[in-house]
Amino acid sequence: MSEQDLILAAAAGGVFLALCAMAWTLHERRRNDARLFGLRRKVAELELAAEAAQASAEAFDSALLAVEEGRAFLASGGESLAACVAVLGLAETDPQGVVNALMRADPDHSRRLRALFERGEACAFEVRGPRGAVAVEGRAAGALAWLRLSAVAGEDAGLPTAPRFAAFLDARALPAWIAAADGSPVWANDAWLAAAGAAGMDEAVARGFTFDKAADALAAEAANLGARREIVRWSTLGGRRRAFRIAAEPLEGGGVGVWTEDVTETEELREILKRHVAAHDETLNHIADAVAIFGEGKKLIFHNTAFAELWGLEPAWLAEHPSHGEVLDRLRQRRRLPETADYAKWKAAELNRYEDTSAAPDDLWSLPDGRTLRVVRQPHPMGGMLVLFSDITGELKLKAQYNALIQVQQATLDKLNDAVAVFGSDGRLRLHNEAFERFWNVTGAQLDVAHDFEGVVELCVPRLHDMNFWRELKGRVADTDPQARTPISGETKTSDSKIIVYQTRPLPDGATLIAFADVTDARKLERALADRSAALAEAERLKRDFVGNVSYELRTPLTTIIGYSELLERSGENLSERGRGHAAAVRAAATQLARSIDDVLDMAQIDADEMALDLEDVRVAELLEDAARRWAREAEAAGVAVQVEHAQDVGLIRGDTRRLAQILDHLVENAVRQTPPDGKVTISARRALGEIQLQVSDTGRGIPFHVQAHIFDRFIGRERGGPGLGLALVKALVELHGGWVALESEPGAGATFTCHLPEAAQEAAAGQPELSF
Repeated sequence: MSEQDLILAAAAGGVFLALCAMAWTLHERRRNDARLFGLRRKVAELELAAEAAQASAEAFDSALLAVEEGRAFLASGGESLAACVAVLGLAETDPQGVVNALMRADPDHSRRLRALFERGEACAFEVRGPRGAVAVEGRAAGALAWLRLSAVAGEDAGLPTAPRFAAFLDARALPAWIAAADGSPVWANDAWLAAAGAAGMDEAVARGFTFDKAADALAAEAANLGARREIVRWSTLGGRRRAFRIAAEPLEGGGVGVWTEDVTETEELREILKRHVAAHDETLNHIADAVAIFGEGKKLIFHNTAFAELWGLEPAWLAEHPSHGEVLDRLRQRRRLPETADYAKWKAAELNRYEDTSAAPDDLWSLPDGRTLRVVRQPHPMGGMLVLFSDITGELKLKAQYNALIQVQQATLDKLNDAVAVFGSDGRLRLHNEAFERFWNVTGAQLDVAHDFEGVVELCVPRLHDMNFWRELKGRVADTDPQARTPISGETKTSDSKIIVYQTRPLPDGATLIAFADVTDARKLERALADRSAALAEAERLKRDFVGNVSYELRTPLTTIIGYSELLERSGENLSERGRGHAAAVRAAATQLARSIDDVLDMAQIDADEMALDLEDVRVAELLEDAARRWAREAEAAGVAVQVEHAQDVGLIRGDTRRLAQILDHLVENAVRQTPPDGKVTISARRALGEIQLQVSDTGRGIPFHVQAHIFDRFIGRERGGPGLGLALVKALVELHGGWVALESEPGAGATFTCHLPEAAQEAAAGQPELSF
């Protein structure tokens, strides 16, 4: 390439570079013009905003101060600042002087402002000046701290600012909030947030938290009606169920202020009072006395069931709460009040009792139907009067009966010969008879003065000096231990050598009866009777010994007489017929005498409890046959037939063969002698109910009724000599076997003797203790 071409190329490059530089310059100018336009518009907007901010600050009477690095200058609101200076009483309108004055007003204010300037912490407070107050609000923005000052003077000087009022509500321990027209909360204090479980109001609104649904409904109702509404609700706060009185009040400008008061204690006291009143009413409904309570307006505010039943008033009418006068009028119409000549005056006196604040004395009403009522009136603690009616008709009757019973008891005690006194559990003398006065030689007036056990003892000591005796009696009277009040009795001697017996008896009512009796003569008589009894016993013993000795002494000559008489009877032709008759008579008499002596000895043995039975098994049939054979000759001589009757299975009996035969001999002998010629004597036996019955019956002339009662007594005379011990011995021998004997007889129709003998050996031994092992 040539040099010219190079020059042309360089020239073309220079031109192109110049064009590019021109184009870049135009582009940069246009961009700078656009930026300048934007900056001018932003400046205009900032100027407009500043003017609006200053205008708004001036419109709301507030001054705005900016503080940078400790220096304050006025941003807007010169007139408001001048008003604040005037309120604070400062001489110059200097922003820095105002800030210094705010910091000097209170140490707390200084602390708050320093925290704002140094750390950007927001604050809000009021500073009191000579002519009012200045409300201060501080906020930090970037490197500047802003203070908005508002002068509060005149009537508004005492009103707190909205932040201070919000802080005041936050300091409250109970929930308070502002609700919208639909009842939803729009602002709440810290207590509400804590109760609802929300960290802040935004969270509470977002998640629909609420303190109480009923409170929200109450706020909506107050907003719709434009009137205050209140309600008491139970809710849980701080882990405890509490009662709150919630008040909703519509606010100016819209919204509803809701305020809560803790009335837990009041509500609990109200419930306690309600339960007490209900329990009181229920208690009054269960008592027998009629109770009516009239309020301050003399209206019936309460009555129990007994009141309606006592007067026969209708429950529906009583439920209308009639007045006291209306109740009296209705009772008078039904003749259920005491009869009085001037009812109007009587009624006025009853109603005038409301004016008397002291308790009136009790009255007694005598009703026309015969009932007697005790009427008690007293002022009611809650106003009005309480009237209580007690039907004492039965009580008066019981009291009259009791007084009559006491009089009867006193009259009964006075008729007793023993000295009787009754002491109560408190030791007081309740009753005594006239014999008590005579016994201790005291008067009724002295006993009335003594009136207790100690006083009575003092009156009785002159006759009975033994104080131990009186202390023991006092223990029986006054000791509360039931074991100490057990009955006692005994004897003692008085100072005049009289023997007295005493006894104590506890009475059901806790009283103690003490009785004294003079037994001196009785004891003398007892000693005399004891001596006489001993003498009689000794005489009986001597008699028994005499009878036994005489009986044994007579048996020897009687045996000789019987033996020689039998020898004479068998002498044959050596003795005439008449002599043999005399010998037979001698033998019969001697035999009868021997039998009588044996009876006497047997009876003496039985009386001395010395007779023992030789028990064995005895065949009843053989016992009857042997008895019939022994008396066959004598019965034949008397023209009397002896007949034996028994069943084939009559069997055995446990007894003494000799004594059983002796029983039958006496009965058969008695029957043969009582039966006329051509008569019949029947000896029989039968088994019945675990016993053997031995019977001897005859067809003789019988036994008179007046003799039957004593037929088994001793020494009842017989027609043919002998001591009369036969039937008595029969009875004794039967009883010795454990049985008993009975008689059936009618005059002219014969007699039947029945011996009831036990079949078993142990039953026989029961009648004779020495036979048992």
